Amino acid sequence: MLSGKKILLGVTGSIAIYKSIELLRRFVKAGAQVKVVMTPAAKKFVTPLTFEAAGSEEVLDATTESWHSRNNHIHVGEDYDIFVIAPATANTINKLSNGIADNLLLQTALAFTKPKIIAPSMNTKMYTNRFTEASLKLLRLNGYQIVEPVAKELACGTTGIGAMAEVEDIFYTTAKALLQDDFWSDRYAIVTGGGTIERIDDVRYLSNFSSGKQACALATALYLKGATVELITTRACESLPKEVQVFDVESAQEMYEFVQDRIRVAKKGILKKPDLINDLTQPQLIQKKPYLFMAAAVSDYRPKFKQEGKLKKEQLGDVWCLELEKNIDILASIDKEGIATIGFKAEMDAEKALENAQKMLEAKNIDAVCLNLVKGATGFGSERNQIVYITRDKSIKSPLKSKLALSFDIAEIVKDLDE
Repeated sequence: MLSGKKILLGVTGSIAIYKSIELLRRFVKAGAQVKVVMTPAAKKFVTPLTFEAAGSEEVLDATTESWHSRNNHIHVGEDYDIFVIAPATANTINKLSNGIADNLLLQTALAFTKPKIIAPSMNTKMYTNRFTEASLKLLRLNGYQIVEPVAKELACGTTGIGAMAEVEDIFYTTAKALLQDDFWSDRYAIVTGGGTIERIDDVRYLSNFSSGKQACALATALYLKGATVELITTRACESLPKEVQVFDVESAQEMYEFVQDRIRVAKKGILKKPDLINDLTQPQLIQKKPYLFMAAAVSDYRPKFKQEGKLKKEQLGDVWCLELEKNIDILASIDKEGIATIGFKAEMDAEKALENAQKMLEAKNIDAVCLNLVKGATGFGSERNQIVYITRDKSIKSPLKSKLALSFDIAEIVKDLDE
């Protein structure tokens, strides 16, 4: 995900510094090149060697700064793409907002002209102090992005807001700052995922083996590209950025109603976007053409008569004939005017797969189809996938790769064809 990106990770004197080691590992695992910058107070908690053993390049601190190499507070600002300070203490935050540069980390921040992110970590009273609140406001006005702390039991034994945000949240915030592009930035995208569930009675249902993993990966990739993403799914995601709004559904009918509702929102042009910081909603204008990615595996049929309670086998006998009726065809039924619509088609017959995908493109009047063969390494529930992206005049085949990497490819293919 972050291959070719260079991250400067600043750490200050907070007990939350142990999370920074995990954050460093996440960055490195994602392919980024990382250099840690430490304050003298940070070295009282963790040694530079610990960060270097976890994957950092030579740590930059007061003892290693060199003007014979590029390991100094001026040149790292030229060499690295983003500066993430996590944890950021009250002392560091208040000094940053006033332009004070009395240690190497603060000097680096003052000279750094690219995106900057800070993750505060401190006692609740220090965080809610008016000086700290004013400093955070001033930092926002000057281009810093704040990953808000969370409320929990703190190291001092009290419970309240001030604990550093989870590593995953800091990671996604950083990745989004590095990966977003103009095409997807502030574009509204709806993704559906998972296999729909059609209840037979209160304990049995009809469904399929779709895991929903590709939809989760696609929602993540689109978010990191800058889109405002909503995921309508029957399956929970293991890891998903908090700002991706999730609508849990079961049946095809329920999914259809949610998709229709979100399309109506898109047509109105105003989206009520959750404000996770203030627990409110804020309006967002939809100024770019929205996209619908229909990655869900919708059941073709449903029980004609759903039963209450649990059907007993003694009542059903040795042979049970379950009467089914055709389900709603979501892609064929929704109002697609003004919204780019991309369907997903899973096939098992390699000889007829392409022909069937092209028929789907015409029959359902959609803009593109992502075709994948469900077999072997790309079977249901697998971690990797391979697709053929089909439009009316083009066909683009992707290599076999992780579902997240494939999702970034899909985002780029859509962008290239749209532009």
